[in-house]
Amino acid sequence: MSLKEINFDGIVGPSHNYAGLSLGNIASASHKGDPSYPRAAALQGVAKMRGNLERFGAQGFLLPLPRPNDALLDRLGPGAADNPALLAAAWSASSMWTANAATVSPAPDTADGKCHLTPANLVTMLHRAQEWPDTKRMLDVAFGNRDHFVVHDAVPPTFGDEGAANHMRLCAGHSEQGVEVFVYGRPGGKFPARQHEQASRAVARLHGLDPERAVFIEQNPVAIEAGAFHNDVVAVANEDVVFAHELAFADRQGAYDAMRKAFPALQVVEVPDSAVSLAEAIKTYLFNAQLVTRPEGGMALVVPEECRESAPVWSWLESMLATNGPIREVVPVDVRQSMANGGGPACLRLRVVADPATVDPRFTLSEEKADTLEQVIAQNWPEQIDPQDLGSEALSNSVKSARASLLAALNLPELG
Repeated sequence: MSLKEINFDGIVGPSHNYAGLSLGNIASASHKGDPSYPRAAALQGVAKMRGNLERFGAQGFLLPLPRPNDALLDRLGPGAADNPALLAAAWSASSMWTANAATVSPAPDTADGKCHLTPANLVTMLHRAQEWPDTKRMLDVAFGNRDHFVVHDAVPPTFGDEGAANHMRLCAGHSEQGVEVFVYGRPGGKFPARQHEQASRAVARLHGLDPERAVFIEQNPVAIEAGAFHNDVVAVANEDVVFAHELAFADRQGAYDAMRKAFPALQVVEVPDSAVSLAEAIKTYLFNAQLVTRPEGGMALVVPEECRESAPVWSWLESMLATNGPIREVVPVDVRQSMANGGGPACLRLRVVADPATVDPRFTLSEEKADTLEQVIAQNWPEQIDPQDLGSEALSNSVKSARASLLAALNLPELG
């Protein structure tokens, strides 16, 4: 069996809007009430996928969830749609950020030799807490081969779980047994710490991980207070490399020591706060980047265009490349519509190590399928949504019809 890392990007949904629902997400809050451009957002996402397919090989995608979620409003009682926040939650297209869809443990790491996926419960925020049953339904289709995959239910509520955005994997190669790093936060600050330690430990148990190869680390509360609502806003890992901000972890040296004890070959590429402040790192989403192994060797860092526009960030990246370290290339991409709602390149993808032949082919990307996605989006996604449009029957029908057109084009009637 040939195992590869496949990045599954979320297609931006036709109800993409800026409602500012995510407490602690500074970009989301600062763009609340702005007009959004769902068609442009979705096409930016497909362009990113095309680029990654060309550069790095295997690429997949996941679909927008059904929106508006009329069932959620029904469960909240008569008149719920008159409450702007509840209405906006039912329209949210936040499932586009598939780093929060699930936590994934590849087959080499698990006791039964299968790839395990646990959908994130996302209980901290209503607009995201509604996602996991539909996410699981989709994962059950995409990863339905039970000889190779196990898809769990979400961790029970109380213990908040935000998925792969708080999970890193260290390994000598993607097909080798790895060490899985779970990063959690502690409550108490002005912004919620969304990942609970017990949720992380539950996922590790469900996935059958070797306790000696599962590391649990506390995120720096200073980073959470600054707007790093997930670990992947301040740190990202690939194979034997961790790329992190100096202030990413509560106990900086203790975190590196714990990772190195479980994985002695660890390489740390750390950005000092004196070179790139925490505020600048969060503004540009330097660490919400895709750290990817190149076919020709070395790693590439896929960053938002905003990184190139920041003098301190770009200067630091250029100096990093000059050292000829493990990261050999920086690839800026335009995901501005996602960035305005607090999601960079890493937020848009879920990493799954698997044999591509074991994945439902309807969820894998080719150039021809990318053409299909672009055609469906260009013909059906709304060009613009203004805040006052939410709740409109005409827009609701348009959004539902757009998703139905996508399902039809991909031959996925079971997700209708």
